[in-house]
Amino acid sequence: MAKYFDVHPDNPQQRTITQVADSIRAGALVVYPTDSCFALGCQLGSRDGIDRIRSIRRLDDRHHFTLVCQNFAQLGQFVQVDNDVFRAVKASTPGSYTFILPATREVPRKLLHPKKKTVGVRIPDHTVAQALLAELGEPLLSSTLLLPDEDEPMTQGWEIKERLEHSVDAVLDSGGCGTEPTTVIDFSSGEAEIVRKGAGDTSRFE
Repeated sequence: MAKYFDVHPDNPQQRTITQVADSIRAGALVVYPTDSCFALGCQLGSRDGIDRIRSIRRLDDRHHFTLVCQNFAQLGQFVQVDNDVFRAVKASTPGSYTFILPATREVPRKLLHPKKKTVGVRIPDHTVAQALLAELGEPLLSSTLLLPDEDEPMTQGWEIKERLEHSVDAVLDSGGCGTEPTTVIDFSSGEAEIVRKGAGDTSRFE
């Protein structure tokens, strides 16, 4: 049965954030809010977490997982960013964007796109997500909480708790959450390719 944690959107209770972070370190799969919509998250090296996310969302091995990072310094440990791409990514973070970039050796092979050796990265502009990342001290392996055969993500924490009661270990809720997934920009070729138009403005990449 999933645990439900309700925190203040602007000043999340540290005790609760620590409890959720500790559960992630212990192998939990959690639902947490971001500046775009709710996401599924687990520890970076959790094979079980990856398999559970794939099962919930019915994903194949070509799906790009996302490393949700606290800041740019952390992001730079996991992807290769040249100067031109650096400026473009820096100008759009934190924000509702996911960037697909060549991965460094720090990224577990199971997370990589099988042919491209790339991974998604993002830095959320969301107080609760940032508090959780700060407590963890490492990126969250994440995927948008978009269920199979549904066009839009769920936006209410209590509804997620009811529907995924036996599929996740915890739901972290801070009230209203966005309704659109991130905008996805693929920089793996060095040029910006818009893969998905979402919450982030695409005009600067067109």
